Amino acid sequence: MSTMGCDDSLLQFAPTFAGLDSSHASVEAANFVIVPVPYEATTEWLSGTRHAPARIIDCSRLLELYDQELDCDISAAGIITASDIPPVLSGTEAMVSRIEDEVSSWLSRGKTPVLLGGEHTITLGAIRAIHARHPDLSVLQFDAHADLKDEYLGTRCSQATVMRRVREVCPATQVGIRALCQEERRFVDENQLPVFFWPPENDHWIDDVVESLSDTVYVTIDADVFDSALLPSVGTPEPGGPGWHEIWSLLRAVARSRHVVGFDIVELAPEGRLGDVGAYTLARLTYRLIGYLHVHNRQREAAQHG
Repeated sequence: MSTMGCDDSLLQFAPTFAGLDSSHASVEAANFVIVPVPYEATTEWLSGTRHAPARIIDCSRLLELYDQELDCDISAAGIITASDIPPVLSGTEAMVSRIEDEVSSWLSRGKTPVLLGGEHTITLGAIRAIHARHPDLSVLQFDAHADLKDEYLGTRCSQATVMRRVREVCPATQVGIRALCQEERRFVDENQLPVFFWPPENDHWIDDVVESLSDTVYVTIDADVFDSALLPSVGTPEPGGPGWHEIWSLLRAVARSRHVVGFDIVELAPEGRLGDVGAYTLARLTYRLIGYLHVHNRQREAAQHG
């Protein structure tokens, strides 16, 4: 098993999320680990997702550590930043295997992994690692695209097929979908999959999404789920999507009622000032979601232990 991302001697020299300490002492005390994965191999339109992890981490230094909604300093949850998982150029399956090994090594140390991509294919490695420890896992995907093709451009492992491969591991619920091909639509209908197209069909869609999930959840957020007018710097932008408050309302509900064991944010393609705006937005989303997971996981543990 590779342990490159778990080498404590490397962590303290790398740029860190929100400028937080990643020394040996903080590694031992941390609950969350930011794992940068600057991998980009199968993006077929706007390139640049490989630059997103560094850009998000750089912009995160502007975050206020205090969060008014939670009324606390989220950094107290213990957040460290791993060194990058370097790309494997022999193919996407090999890269997915490397990510699986790295995530497994952090899980063995009791850390909740937060992956920053890179293209969406990286999600599959994290899912495989976490599912090995949580067989009841389900996945919540935020995305403009279904990513349910069985094969695309000669490969079965790519950003366009990632959720088809994820579904071979565990169940998944998809939210924000507004672009898919006829093959994908047939797959959804024939298998009666929990896909919540955007805009929602009713006012209780958040409750319906939460109900579709198992108790243990991994969240994957493709940046193109946001309306492209709000966050245009993505690999495959789509108009007509949800905004910050709609996405955060669902994340809040899931964090409160389910055990979220990890998440990723992928597919930002930052360029220029708009790229910085997108990177900061996703840094803020990352930080707040960590805060919610920490608060509600502690409450859950307290309730289980009486």
